[in-house]
Amino acid sequence: MIRTATQSDAPRIAEIYNYFIRETIVTFEETEINAAEMWTRIASAQKEHYWIVFEYEGVIAGYAYAGNWKSRCAYRQSLETTIYLDVDYSGRGFGKILYADLINKLRADGAHAIMGGVALPNEASVALHESLGYQKVAHFKEVGYKMGRWIDVAYWELILD
Repeated sequence: MIRTATQSDAPRIAEIYNYFIRETIVTFEETEINAAEMWTRIASAQKEHYWIVFEYEGVIAGYAYAGNWKSRCAYRQSLETTIYLDVDYSGRGFGKILYADLINKLRADGAHAIMGGVALPNEASVALHESLGYQKVAHFKEVGYKMGRWIDVAYWELILD
């Protein structure tokens, strides 16, 4: 089941995200966040766009959201999309279902261009974006430093109309 995230989901969403903070280079955050901070982020995103969760057998398996690409008003129809899936639920197609739902919502709302940023290497995220029609448009070398190494970031873009 895909639904809008609620405040009661914040602890589980933070749990999913904190794994990626602690164990991976997928996010450039280095300090775990609590449920209150996560709810602040969710509520902020939902003021203008979407923050949705994928619930499987009563457990949130992942979440996806959209945020502004840039702050200038001419960018208003260009958004950045993000998805995180609990590692225990990966490989089942849930990520593609969740991300496709977000894309469809954004298309219906009149978004024109959506971008997904990926810290590299991350074969699963690259495959997900490309399977949904995103095309690689940028590759920045060594722009992040985490876990004792420099990390590249690439961007994929999908034009919706």
